Amino acid sequence: MEAGAVENLKKMIDPDAIASAVAMIADCKASGGRILTTGVGTSAAAARKIAHTLSCVEIPSFFLSPGDGVHGALGALQKGDVVIAISKGGGTDEIVRILPAVRAKGAKLIGVTEKRDSGLGKASDLIMLVKAEKEADSFNMLATASTMAVIAVFDAVAVALMEYTGYTREQFAVIHPGGAVGERLWNGKGAIRKQ
Repeated sequence: MEAGAVENLKKMIDPDAIASAVAMIADCKASGGRILTTGVGTSAAAARKIAHTLSCVEIPSFFLSPGDGVHGALGALQKGDVVIAISKGGGTDEIVRILPAVRAKGAKLIGVTEKRDSGLGKASDLIMLVKAEKEADSFNMLATASTMAVIAVFDAVAVALMEYTGYTREQFAVIHPGGAVGERLWNGKGAIRKQ
């Protein structure tokens, strides 16, 4: 089911939406802004992964719990930032409650949802429609295939951003000195390995 959801993205996802997301995020970084990701439940797990992936290609990003957001943490959001809000149905109360503040603070909103006419969809500057036809569980309820699809879309956005911004292997190495990736990138003598 999850493999099928990712495969179906080729038919479902709007290439212009991907291109617009890449440009919006790159422009945000170029102007000194940051990317804030948010979601609730499994969407929060996807949002955290997206923030980490974007940070790994030097797009300053962080996750903000919408529950914390409505209790003052939205102070981290500034004019010119981009919010990526994920809500499968687009009506998650905690997400909908932060949308007026996103607008009031002058941030851009990328809404990731299955429903264009939802509260999130209607409030978004850019809608990324991502839908899985069926979840992997027998109840068709557990956010499995749909979450995999959202993550796959933003993995593609991150890779496209690397090309779009001219992100180099050397830049990648500077922020990846540890683990197996660091071993591949660094020669053990404090220098980046040649490709």
